Amino acid sequence: MASLTGATSHLLPSATIAATSASTTARLAISFSSSSSSLKCIRSSPLLPHIFRYQKRSLIGTTSSGRFSTLASPKCAASDPDQLKSAREDIKELLKTTFCHPILVRLGWHDAGTYNKNIEDWPQRGGANGSLRFEVELKHGANAGLVNALKLLQPIKDKYAGVTYADLFQLASATAIEEAGGPKIPMKYARVDVSGPEECPEEGRLPDAGPPSPSSHLRDVFYRMGLNDKEIVALSGAHTLGRSRPERSGWGKPETRYTKDGPGSPGGQSWTVQWLKFDNSYFKDIKEQRDEDLLVLPTDAVLFEDSSFKEYAEKYAVNQDVFFKDYAEAHAKLSNLGAKFDPPEGFSIDNNPTQGQPEKFVAAKYSTGKRELSDAMKQKIRAEYEGLGGTPDKPLPTNYFLNIIIVIGVLAILTYLLGN
Repeated sequence: MASLTGATSHLLPSATIAATSASTTARLAISFSSSSSSLKCIRSSPLLPHIFRYQKRSLIGTTSSGRFSTLASPKCAASDPDQLKSAREDIKELLKTTFCHPILVRLGWHDAGTYNKNIEDWPQRGGANGSLRFEVELKHGANAGLVNALKLLQPIKDKYAGVTYADLFQLASATAIEEAGGPKIPMKYARVDVSGPEECPEEGRLPDAGPPSPSSHLRDVFYRMGLNDKEIVALSGAHTLGRSRPERSGWGKPETRYTKDGPGSPGGQSWTVQWLKFDNSYFKDIKEQRDEDLLVLPTDAVLFEDSSFKEYAEKYAVNQDVFFKDYAEAHAKLSNLGAKFDPPEGFSIDNNPTQGQPEKFVAAKYSTGKRELSDAMKQKIRAEYEGLGGTPDKPLPTNYFLNIIIVIGVLAILTYLLGN
């Protein structure tokens, strides 16, 4: 997001210009030999006029008059885990050839950053729901240039029909951070897409880079999302990636000694010297402000001026491990904002889940004394356990567990007294 991404329109890497070259445009052609299910999400995309411009009008996606249909497509189903894993590998290859890390991060953030915690209903509450694929939202001032990110990802979306746009945007964002040397993001997937442009949020929910009161503005925007000061500062650290182009955002220099040679299309002004490497140099450079070729926005400078923000910014400037830990948690939280998951708990595509498995119910654990509880007593305890909401695969909240232990203790004491 771009006050966290610099005026919400600054992380526009030069690589996205290269991505629109003739050679890349050719790769955007969609194969119509795929099954009709592969088109169920694509037909509702606002990018059809761009992506299909070189296709014959008689192919799928056009009306009898030769114009693209404006009918909303059926809502996409939840994503397929295997396809998500394959899509991640394709995104890694894309990053190696286009250096589009910054704009993919920005795409995921801007899709999620419209969330309003004060609105309960989905999708009115905004958030990570794939709405940014529609032209009406792409035209929001804060989203300038993000059409280039959509063009880069569209071939991957076409290839994996079982992946929703909402998941693809967040997958690309997290993968870009990790491939740039950043922390592993504890992501979960199964986000549901909105089905039409009428479900896009109104303009004005994303932050600005140069508001009259930067600290108040950042808090107004991010508190609305349910984020706190630590998360605001941690997410700001993603400005270690990317450049700002004045012709698009109104901020930064046309070029510097760090950006004049690319990679990708040269130009713009970066926040850091190595602007495709994710580390904590953003905080070091913002604190020192000694290099005129490095960008410092009002919403960057305030991180070392506001007393609450400064506490975290100072910490991140000297301890990259702490920054990585806090950033990974904040990024994962941001990517879930407002999302509707199917299944509701979502799923991970990592081999080593970040959360441990719940403890299984073993009645023998609750035996006391030298003798194990009888089978009848075990069954009774288990029935009470499940009656309170527990299952063999789902531990009870601590207070219920303690209640069971207390009951067992009382029963053991009574058994002992009655036996004597």
